[in-house]
Amino acid sequence: MPDTMVADAVVIGAGIAGASAAYFLARFRRVVVLEREAQPGYHTSGRSAAMFCDAFGSPSIRALGRTSGGFLRRPPAGFADTAVATARAVLFTGRADQAASLAALRAAAPDAAMDLLGPAAAQALVPVLRAETVAAGAWRIDALALDVHALLTGYLRGVRAHGGRIVTDAEVGAIDRAAGNWIVTTGSGRFAAPVLVNAAGAWSDPIAMLAGVAPLGVQSLRRTAITIDVPPGLAVGHWPMVNDVDDRWYFKPEAGGLMASPADESPSPPCDARPEEEDVAGIIARIEEVTTLRVRRPRSTWAGLRNFTCDRDFAIGFDPTAEGFFWLTGQGGSGVLTSPAAGRLAAELIADGRPSLELIDAGVSPAALSPARFRTDQDCMSGFRSGSPAP
Repeated sequence: MPDTMVADAVVIGAGIAGASAAYFLARFRRVVVLEREAQPGYHTSGRSAAMFCDAFGSPSIRALGRTSGGFLRRPPAGFADTAVATARAVLFTGRADQAASLAALRAAAPDAAMDLLGPAAAQALVPVLRAETVAAGAWRIDALALDVHALLTGYLRGVRAHGGRIVTDAEVGAIDRAAGNWIVTTGSGRFAAPVLVNAAGAWSDPIAMLAGVAPLGVQSLRRTAITIDVPPGLAVGHWPMVNDVDDRWYFKPEAGGLMASPADESPSPPCDARPEEEDVAGIIARIEEVTTLRVRRPRSTWAGLRNFTCDRDFAIGFDPTAEGFFWLTGQGGSGVLTSPAAGRLAAELIADGRPSLELIDAGVSPAALSPARFRTDQDCMSGFRSGSPAP
């Protein structure tokens, strides 16, 4: 194949999913990572709330989170120039009618460092909370704030250190299959490998269709965030991240102010997401409802796309209908915090066909994450595409 770069695996997408998989895989295989933008992590990875707390998601996602904690707290020597994680507790709050949700959250992680708090204790941690909207709270002290840029840069640095290549401005125009290889044609050249890793996030299904592979029904949901100033003299740097227990809003300290989101999930086609005025107004209203703060105007606003499968679990594994086609998608809002374990799992499945005993002992189930489940569950996919609520 003249003028074609040949590797053992081509990874499409240099966001946190593709970068982490390539980081671990480059130790065993020749890897090329293709990124359609001029810089990695432009769309979703760079627009994350970036918190580590393994109390979210399915059992598989929580297992990946627990397994990722050690790497995030103590990455390998030379991985990053700065810490990728710093301590930042999380406070889940609820009104009186949300007591059952708080109890369920606590029960889902019985061994976690999570305490139930009364309204006075919650207000002591975050003095601007209104007592009438915070009847109780759950305090998770071992959570972490993540530096997404440092983490993503560390992964990509590791890929290069092991001989891998990162190619930007490489939007995929065509994908063909010939002589046991996937041939990927981009604006920055052609690339061939027997394994094609689809880590394209919101573009996962379009990439699959270019390759002649049936889509999984991955849906992109827009999430909005704003940053706001706080009154002069109000020190917020030591506050925890504050989450509504039913995920209707959250806010956390950032750059001397607060970053807040209405936790919206608006269906969107793959695109460079932009915030909608309605969603911005919604989070301002929520902040003023649950706190004593008054927001004149946001300091900044932005939006990002979070991609989900129909059952809200990850898709990590080879497609049973297409040899060498590997899915790594559907990370929703958990891609950053699970990236060490999810990337390692992907690399081990590609290189060895099975995960390490460490991942299995931690509760990570390749079968539960395999994209093969969608090939036999068309009702799940059809329901999600038609707009039905995901489980």
